[in-house]
Amino acid sequence: MPRKGRVKHSESIYHIISRSVSEFLLFRDNTDKEYYLELLKRYTGKFQCSLYAYCLMDNHLHLHLDPRGYDISKFMHCTHVAYVRYYNKKYGRHGPVFQERFESRILDTDAYNLTVSAYIHNNAKDLEGYRGKEHLYPYSSYGIYLGIRKDPLHLVDKSFIMDLFHTREEKRFSERYRDFASHQNETGIGRKKTEDLSKALENEYISGRQVILREKLPSRVIAYITDRLLGGKGEELIIQSGRRLSKYRTFCAYVMRVLCGMRYKEICQHLYNITVSGCSALCSRGFELVCGKGEYRRIFEELLAGKAA
Repeated sequence: MPRKGRVKHSESIYHIISRSVSEFLLFRDNTDKEYYLELLKRYTGKFQCSLYAYCLMDNHLHLHLDPRGYDISKFMHCTHVAYVRYYNKKYGRHGPVFQERFESRILDTDAYNLTVSAYIHNNAKDLEGYRGKEHLYPYSSYGIYLGIRKDPLHLVDKSFIMDLFHTREEKRFSERYRDFASHQNETGIGRKKTEDLSKALENEYISGRQVILREKLPSRVIAYITDRLLGGKGEELIIQSGRRLSKYRTFCAYVMRVLCGMRYKEICQHLYNITVSGCSALCSRGFELVCGKGEYRRIFEELLAGKAA
C-alpha cells in the first residue's frame, strides 16, 4: 500500500520530529549532538531557512523550522544524509539511522507556533535532573531564548516568536516567554487554550517574516548572473572551462539549487560537462562565495529581493 504523501505548502512553518531506528540511540554522546547542530547551521544557511527552536534528545529530535519557501524534504534529506554518513563512519556500522520518514506538522496559526515552541522547549522535562529546569538543558534552544546561554553557532532565530510577544527587547521577552512556557508545561496544550490564545494574538502584530520565491526560471537567473558577472556576453559562456569562469559556474549552480528549487541532476542539464557529485561540490563552493562580502553576495541579495523573477 503506497504511503500517504507529505502535506507541504510553500509558505508553511513546520514542527519536525525525527526518531532513531529502535535498536540504538540517535545521539550516543554530546559530540554527536554538537555535530548535528553544526549540520543544521550549515544547511539553514545554505538553503536560506530559519530555525526557531530545537531540542535534541537521545533517541529523537524536535525542530521548529521555517524553510522560508524551501522544500523541507530536500532540507531534511541533506541534513540527515550528512549525519548518517558521520554516524556510521564514527561507529563502524552500515544502514539507516533514522526511523522511516521524519514527521512534519504544518503550524498554521500564531497560537500553534507558540504552543509548539513551548512544547519543544519543555521536552527536556523527561530527562533525569531537568524537570522544572528544562531551560538548563544544553541541547535545547530554551536557554538561548532566556538569555542564560549563548548561541555560538548563531543558529536560532528568535525574531518570529519575539514578534508574537510584541517585543524586541531581550529582557522583557525572556521574562514573558519563560512565564508562558512554564505555564504550558504545567497545564499542557489543550484545543480551547490554543483557540483562546489565537484570538488574543489576532491582528496585534506585524511579522517581519519573509518567504523566498523558490521557483525562479533558471534561464532568467543565468541571464541575470551572466549580465552582472560577465557583462552580458551570453549564456553560451557557461559551457566553457577555465579559471575565469569557474566561480561563475559555481555561483550559478548554487543559485539554481536554492532559488530555482532544482535537483543536482537538473542543474547538470544547464551547466553541462559535470556529474551529479560534481554538482553537489559546486553548490557547496557556491555557498562559500555567498558567505563572503563581495559581488557574489550582493548579486545573491538582489536575486532574493526579486530580481530575475
